[in-house]
Amino acid sequence: MTIDVLVADDEAPALGELVMLLRADARIGVVHAARTGADALHLLSTESVDAAFLDIHMPGLSGFDLARAFDRLAQRPVVVFVTADEAGALEAFEVRAVDYVLKPVRQERLRRAIDRVVEAGGRSEEADADDETLPVAVGSLVRMVRRSDVRWVQAQGDYSRLWTEDGGHLLRTPISELEERWSAAGFVRVHRSYLVHRDAVTAVRLTGSAPTVALAEIELPVSRRLVPAVRERLVRPERPAR
Repeated sequence: MTIDVLVADDEAPALGELVMLLRADARIGVVHAARTGADALHLLSTESVDAAFLDIHMPGLSGFDLARAFDRLAQRPVVVFVTADEAGALEAFEVRAVDYVLKPVRQERLRRAIDRVVEAGGRSEEADADDETLPVAVGSLVRMVRRSDVRWVQAQGDYSRLWTEDGGHLLRTPISELEERWSAAGFVRVHRSYLVHRDAVTAVRLTGSAPTVALAEIELPVSRRLVPAVRERLVRPERPAR
């Protein structure tokens, strides 16, 4: 099964290169190209696409304007921004982009963006609405990470490192803010430096001098003052039968 995509970029060389790179991936089907946001919207009035790879700065409608306009479509494409602008990641998160690729585009980096498009296409609209996507620093690049992919969080001063199956990703948000925002999504504060998702926890040891919680990949300490709260959130003893 292939993915039909829209590419919008006002610079002809960049547009041509991205179209070429996309067509080199076997998962990509039809590639529609547009030089302006208006052309992109006109194209989508007659064609349906699964994903849109958008430049940010274009004459008239920007890539952000396009992403917001997609909300009015019967089938909203998954959005990936492909841009030279390193400062737009936060707004990209606000318009629900699944990735943020910086130019010049490398084939391997684009392949990872297509991976995210494929994965996002397999998720229900309800799940997407309940999830949260965050811009994180990966070297000099910016990547979008979903909250549902985060297994545990490590405090690093005013920053937090989000740990997923792909490794750690630095987020410019303190762990205290994430604790408040993510509590209802199953994240539990176990230590001043750690926040864990309850579904990632494989074992809990709250007795003795060094209480811990274990995940498949790591064992994390539990603050003694947080033991009651951790027990309440993570330990669910069976109720005796009546």
